Amino acid sequence: MNDDVRNIVLGVVATAISGGFGWFSRTYLWRRKLRRKQAFFGLPTGSDCMFVVNRQMGGTEGSVHRNDAFALLEISALIKDCSANLQIVSHDSVRQGFGERAEFCVGGPASNARTAAHLASMLPGVRVDVSGEPGPDRGAIRVGGETFRWDKGQVDHVLLARLTTGPGTRPVFLISGQTAISNQAGARYLARHHEALARKYGGDSFCVVLKVINSHAYGPDMAELLADVTRAARTPVEAAA
Repeated sequence: MNDDVRNIVLGVVATAISGGFGWFSRTYLWRRKLRRKQAFFGLPTGSDCMFVVNRQMGGTEGSVHRNDAFALLEISALIKDCSANLQIVSHDSVRQGFGERAEFCVGGPASNARTAAHLASMLPGVRVDVSGEPGPDRGAIRVGGETFRWDKGQVDHVLLARLTTGPGTRPVFLISGQTAISNQAGARYLARHHEALARKYGGDSFCVVLKVINSHAYGPDMAELLADVTRAARTPVEAAA
């Protein structure tokens, strides 16, 4: 074998080794990212999860607002990435506890009975005005001495929480917005920022308030983190007082 042939062979071998190492590195990083995503959402490969849909305010029985349907699409993409199975159930037909499988619960307590139950049992420091009476406090979210009011079309708020009952249990993700578009904004924020949330909170429970700016013009895209209310939300109002 002369020098030219030997150099060509060595070049081919080096390229193959380099390509194989690059493929292995990319695969390893992709698998590690996927495992972290599955751990955060409680969605190992082949597992089951539940999406609890609310009813449309002022709509017919069983109707769902189109923005809540869009929120379902945002979440279903995450579930598909984790290779998990999705079951869609109505808020008034769920008769089971939590912790055995991951759950995504969308809608405020006025339109979702499951949300109302989760707030009462796991976030007792949160109060939501569900009276529907016209006024500045309509739909307001109160937690930790702060009141987050709704300004139609200008400022919407959504409570985004990851709730667990202990090690080894699957989480409940609660997206409780003041409007249907804020529900979609909460789902989109979770889809876009779940890696940052996982780095900050790990496998722990958390509860944050998001602010949706000028939804009439920007839809669900302009959502920002307004406050971390985890401690206050998990402290009963009577104890805090």
